Amino acid sequence: MRKALFWTHLAAGSVAGAVILIMSITGVLLAYERQLINWADGNYRSAPAPGAQPLPASALLRAAGDGAPTALTLRSDPLAPAEISIARERTIFVDRYTGAAVGNGSAGARKFFQTVTAWHRWLGAGAENRGLARAVTGACNLAFLLLIVTGPFLWIPKQWTWGRVRPIIWFRGGLQGRARDWNWHHAIGLWTALPLAIVVFCAVFMSYPWANDLLYRATGSAAPAPAAGRGGRPGNNARPLVATPAFDQLWSRAEQQVSGWRSITMRAPASFQLDRGDGGRPDLRAQLTLNPKTAEVVRWEPFSEYNAGRRARSWMRFLHTGEAGGFAGQTIAAIASAGAVVLVWTGIGLAIRRLFRAARKTKQQPEPAEAVSV
Repeated sequence: MRKALFWTHLAAGSVAGAVILIMSITGVLLAYERQLINWADGNYRSAPAPGAQPLPASALLRAAGDGAPTALTLRSDPLAPAEISIARERTIFVDRYTGAAVGNGSAGARKFFQTVTAWHRWLGAGAENRGLARAVTGACNLAFLLLIVTGPFLWIPKQWTWGRVRPIIWFRGGLQGRARDWNWHHAIGLWTALPLAIVVFCAVFMSYPWANDLLYRATGSAAPAPAAGRGGRPGNNARPLVATPAFDQLWSRAEQQVSGWRSITMRAPASFQLDRGDGGRPDLRAQLTLNPKTAEVVRWEPFSEYNAGRRARSWMRFLHTGEAGGFAGQTIAAIASAGAVVLVWTGIGLAIRRLFRAARKTKQQPEPAEAVSV
């Protein structure tokens, strides 16, 4: 059994190693994406005059000028600027008391993370090849999960003595070559196994519709209809926001829907996302759809009203990135992804050394003597 698991582990790592390496490196780079973008955008704060009141949302929307705004975000912090999104191209920050544009979001930071995300999800493939690339990354996620599951069985020593257990659970100094790779591969694999299992397990559900369907069936919930345009870039075809006569009434109605909101984002024609957190907790989010003419509630979807399958699926993305656990969770996910980089590197190193040793043994074997006829 152990021998079969070893060769399964070795084969899966050898085949999927390069793709797992790319996903792990990009995973480290994406670990603090939200915080880094906020930092790169700059700390734009309003300094209103005494007695000044925030402008209505329709007046803020005019700061987009000739651009076609696709989303408007307001925060409960009275000093925070309004954010106007122009598709996926740029973000404009607007003083809520004067309506003046005070700065633009960092285009360089957003472009960098969009590129890293494309490599993480689709190996950098263009739109026409993303279906194939997604199939490759999905298969490698499954292979990675297999590596994580089989690894602990291979780490169990045949004899439970401190001399055999210590190289598995902790690092040893002064090692070189194969001994170093073996020690690092086992020690890092042991300490990162649980967080990596969570990260990769969630990635499987994000990679395959059948995994989503299985999750819904397991929770006794009806699976949603397949989303159209899978693999494209969301936001490219979003409808532009228009300051209709009922625009400010819509905002007022959305603000009244839930108390304690920290941010509200509106998309056309009258769809709102209300968040009572910092963007990393799905249970603190809710979706509101209003009638764009009358501001009457068409659909109200707080997290508590999701079925069990949708609630479980909503957590997958935030468990995958670690955001479900706040900054500490993101840090654990980042460390686990960095550990995966070392696991792939040392695993490939061990496999190559094994191949070379096998080749040398084959050359050293004496050739069989020729049969002599009598």
